[in-house]
Amino acid sequence: MFVTHLESAIDGTRFEAGRVWTTHEGRPLWVRYDLADVKNAVKPADFVMRVNSLWRYRELLPLPVSAEPVTLGEGMSPLLPCPRLGKELGLPRLYIKDESQLPTGSFKSRGMAAAVSMAKHLGLKRLAVPTAGNAGGALAAYGARAGIEVFVFMPDDTPVINQIEAFLCGARVFLVNGLINDCGKIVREGTDKLGWFDMSTLKEPYRLEGKKTMGLEIAEQFGWKLPDVILYPTGGGTGLIGMWKAFQELTELGWLQAAKLPRLVSCQSDGCAPIVRAFEQGERFAPVFENAKTVASGLRVPMAVGDFMMLDAIKASGGCAVAGQEETILPWMRRVASLEGIAICPETAVCFDVLTKLRRDGRVTPDEEIVVFNTGAAQKYIEAVELELPRIDKDRPVDYEALAR
Repeated sequence: MFVTHLESAIDGTRFEAGRVWTTHEGRPLWVRYDLADVKNAVKPADFVMRVNSLWRYRELLPLPVSAEPVTLGEGMSPLLPCPRLGKELGLPRLYIKDESQLPTGSFKSRGMAAAVSMAKHLGLKRLAVPTAGNAGGALAAYGARAGIEVFVFMPDDTPVINQIEAFLCGARVFLVNGLINDCGKIVREGTDKLGWFDMSTLKEPYRLEGKKTMGLEIAEQFGWKLPDVILYPTGGGTGLIGMWKAFQELTELGWLQAAKLPRLVSCQSDGCAPIVRAFEQGERFAPVFENAKTVASGLRVPMAVGDFMMLDAIKASGGCAVAGQEETILPWMRRVASLEGIAICPETAVCFDVLTKLRRDGRVTPDEEIVVFNTGAAQKYIEAVELELPRIDKDRPVDYEALAR
């Protein structure tokens, strides 16, 4: 194991590795590694010879190499060029990193693979999570794989597919008439009463390490260089924070072919945009976004415990936080899928509305390599797509010419 210690993100307080930790002063912990030892133990060329999964990066993950991970075969997700969509947008070097192809249909597989592996390694027996959707299903799946009891608390309008997948995986699933922060309060208050461990976003340190592998994969897929711009849909923010951590570690390891790091763009819906508001006002912490409402359930996070970590990363990268329009979500889901065959989730649809704004404002240019993260499968969001398809009566003649109009 190359972990040296854990460290408070708010004040740098150090904590011993190999023990159960949550937060410090209500704020997240970083996992820190002996990167000099990592550099001596492995080289970028070694990863090609390893299994095609996030566990190929074992030296940069918290689970001891001698421990067996809890896995469902997660990673590596494809990096897909988008020539037709890119041509329409005037961005010929456009890519989608498609996380929908992970085991539970979203990027949450990464975080839960790492977090549940560590929970099992540390001897935890009961886990609980508040979720807007995909995290609950992923925890239920990985908990089942590990043989650990799981409790899931969801807003009552969480997509039904997420409800079903958590239920089918044996979790105890509860619907709450509120938002994810209301679910979080239930988990927090029940910790002492029922003895579960709180797996909320950034309330434990290891989901972030699993999400970090998105950044490691991008570096490897681009030949140990990095794109110019990354657009990422931001709710709790572990993916964006994790990628920036990965880029910092790769820089210190000296593995990158160029020193320039990507500009990070945090994409939120105008129905719930606390990070955008804080960025625009030059603040490091984001107040609660009142009356949050968006069909992109993963973005409906009115207050994030890692707000300052997101805003620090965005600013350090020279990036920005931008809100997309809620009413453009369905049109973008259809446009991307019809042009490229990639079924994007509502959260990613927001990214494309943001991308058009950046292109129009000149904040991204045609010569730049741009990666948009598709964080989940469109098929998990049936409530987001309202349609009425034309019908054919089998007992009446078909007007074939009309079909093509």
